[in-house]
Amino acid sequence: MLFVDVTDSTRIYESLGDTVALALINGLFGHLGKIVEKHRGAVVKTLGDGMVCTFDQADTAYHAVCEMQSSVRAMSQRAPSRLQVRTAFTFGAVVLSRGDVFGDTVNLCARLAALANPDQILTSAQTVEALAPGLRTNCRVLFPTRLKGKSDEIVVNEVLWRYDPAVTETMNRNELGRAARGTGAVLKLVYRGRTVVASQEHPAVELGRDDACEIVVQSLLVSRLHARVQWRDGNYVLSDLSTNGTYMLADERSSEVELRHEEVVLGDRGYIGLGKSAAHHGDHTVRFRVEPDGA
Repeated sequence: MLFVDVTDSTRIYESLGDTVALALINGLFGHLGKIVEKHRGAVVKTLGDGMVCTFDQADTAYHAVCEMQSSVRAMSQRAPSRLQVRTAFTFGAVVLSRGDVFGDTVNLCARLAALANPDQILTSAQTVEALAPGLRTNCRVLFPTRLKGKSDEIVVNEVLWRYDPAVTETMNRNELGRAARGTGAVLKLVYRGRTVVASQEHPAVELGRDDACEIVVQSLLVSRLHARVQWRDGNYVLSDLSTNGTYMLADERSSEVELRHEEVVLGDRGYIGLGKSAAHHGDHTVRFRVEPDGA
């Protein structure tokens, strides 16, 4: 399965007008459809600003999605409004019925596409294992997460589709939870000079606009109960419960993770943005770090 989502399509429609924007996006999908056919895939459907495709092999989906991102990047230099797409692909069994496609593989692909940043390709560890050995070297582990509707943890991977010497090296799965695992680690959440501590004895901290939350963030973008951080299975897990989403930035060089009713395992330190990106900090941002108890 391969999903493509046009980034910030609302802005494109507002800035260009409905007729021009629709023609631009339809032209983009027509171009991407030719790439799908070139790599022996099929376009199942387009939905407004999204495209759903199928391939027989993980390798052909990999080559297609990399060419898509490269092509969109080139097209954006000539377009009146810069185009970007978020993409994801997954490998597994699906059900084809009445011109549509269903199943866990499809649902997972949709969730990963929603997590992706503009110009980014996300996939699962299972899909990486299905790739040819030479292609696996272009994939890196980002973080484990629990996606809505999935009981098991999913390890999210990124495909490095273009050379970038500034790309941030990420920790492997064991390193990501290193500080949190063990009996003596605590999570410190810092907001406006006040520190709230989560631990195995105090395993959950709620963040939101309501005064009942342990960290209260007064903003119209913040839901009454916006997010929850809790100790689970040896890690501190951030869960989004909001309308406008929760953002996790491990450090200022990493790709930011956007959560929409989803979960992510927190690393050693970073920033949590409530309702909007944490990249620029501000009154909506909570800083976190995992430390040995007593530090």
